[in-house]
Amino acid sequence: MLGGAGILLTAGPAMAAEVAYKTECIPPAISGLPAVQGTTKVLITAPAEAKVGDEVEVVWKTVEAASKNPDILDLEKDTVKPTGVLKIGGAASGTLSMEGPRQNPPIKKNSPMVLPDMKGKLKLEKAGEITLTPDKYNINVSKPMSTDTKCSPKETVAVAATIKVTDGGGTTTSGGTTTSGGTTTSGGTTTSGGTTTSGGTTTSGGSTSGGTSGSGGSTTTSGGSASGGGGGQTDFPGKEVAVSFACQAPGPASITSKVTINAKKDGGSYALTVKTAKGVMNSPAALPKGALKPSMAVKIGGADSGTVTVTGAPNPAPLEAGKPVDLTDMTGTYKPGASGKATLSPGKLTISVSLGGSPIVIPCEVKGGVAASLELDTTKQAGGAAGGGGNSASGGGGGDLAETGAEDTGALRALALVAGTVILLGGAVFTFTPWARLRR
Repeated sequence: MLGGAGILLTAGPAMAAEVAYKTECIPPAISGLPAVQGTTKVLITAPAEAKVGDEVEVVWKTVEAASKNPDILDLEKDTVKPTGVLKIGGAASGTLSMEGPRQNPPIKKNSPMVLPDMKGKLKLEKAGEITLTPDKYNINVSKPMSTDTKCSPKETVAVAATIKVTDGGGTTTSGGTTTSGGTTTSGGTTTSGGTTTSGGTTTSGGSTSGGTSGSGGSTTTSGGSASGGGGGQTDFPGKEVAVSFACQAPGPASITSKVTINAKKDGGSYALTVKTAKGVMNSPAALPKGALKPSMAVKIGGADSGTVTVTGAPNPAPLEAGKPVDLTDMTGTYKPGASGKATLSPGKLTISVSLGGSPIVIPCEVKGGVAASLELDTTKQAGGAAGGGGNSASGGGGGDLAETGAEDTGALRALALVAGTVILLGGAVFTFTPWARLRR
């Protein structure tokens, strides 16, 4: 038959064997739930015989997952994606990465998990008997937000399939086994690729020229700068710059937005207003008014250093699940810690979701380089940014990002009551959790 790489294989009939093993599954960190102890049953299918040089397909069928979907949340169709690892032994050694599609029927609460088959391709490079043994696997759930449950064996697992590899015509080869076609993923959903934006930027109250270009997470801008400290000017509009953020679960994998930092002089300090583009992310769930609050650590460079924490108001209206979210303008105060030309650039974005309990904190780090949005002619103030100590600008030098917007800087937690309905942000944690534990 034709293999995945278009190679004509002279393999023997497929062999399948089912194995069962004790498994521990670690729920997403945001759930705050304990590890799940269960039994996984797996059926591995592979050719019984093949020749050196063949590339064969191996199929992992999960007959039974470690536990049921908990009695909390129905999983939508095509939201579950498994990945796993097979151990290779016998005449060769190594691992084979297995991957399944994001494909499943709707899975009701308190019902068995249904996982699609995982596949991988194995290039045979050495004669002898090769054994295949199931190992760890990961289950990603994409809605209501991307989460991962990591499962691993807690006992020695039996060999599930054996391939007898013959020399295939007197040619002796040596070496290991090459695997291809599978990808093992863990710890959330990873996306790659940049966002390209083009066009001019118009600002008021200052002179700005040039365009803004973002590609692959880095941003290069050119144009004028707003400068203060002379001539009685009090308002200093910044340039719009494109920024890419990489967020941790349960937030989106990435956010790309245009950001503008504006300043208004107030004595020796500056009142900052940071604006983001409309619809920077989709709401992870149906959220009531006042549940979602943004903040940012504006990075100070040039003659000064440190960060300024700016915070936005909570969402003024209820948010629908999956619909675009506009972040409110974020404000804070910058007190210069040095004299000269200081630059202000977008830094770490933090989104806090509070639903009556401990807030869910979603940190989003700047991905790649980012240009300054504003340049100011500053005069050093006592206790300013570079000097540190009790100001909105945090010192310490080097522009380290400050912790912003989080009332709870510990592990992420994501269970809360929304209009009387419990929402499990952790997705498919394969354990039954009583209501009392959720309330705690």
